[in-house]
Amino acid sequence: MGIWLELGIFGLVFVFAFWQMHDVRKAQEQTRQQRAREKAAQDAQDQETAAQQATDATDKKS
Repeated sequence: MGIWLELGIFGLVFVFAFWQMHDVRKAQEQTRQQRAREKAAQDAQDQETAAQQATDATDKKS
C-alpha cells in the first residue's frame, strides 16, 4: 500500500517537472523573439542613420 503512495508522489513530482520545463521553454522562446525584434529595430535605425549621414555628406560637398 505504501508503494502506491510513493509512486503517486513521484508521479506528481514528475508531472510538475515537465510542466515547469514547458514554461521555461516558452519563456526562452519569448525572450528569443524579443531579442530578434530589438535587433531588427536597431538594424533599421542604424541603416537610417547611415543614410542620413550619407545625405549630409553629399549636401556639404555641394
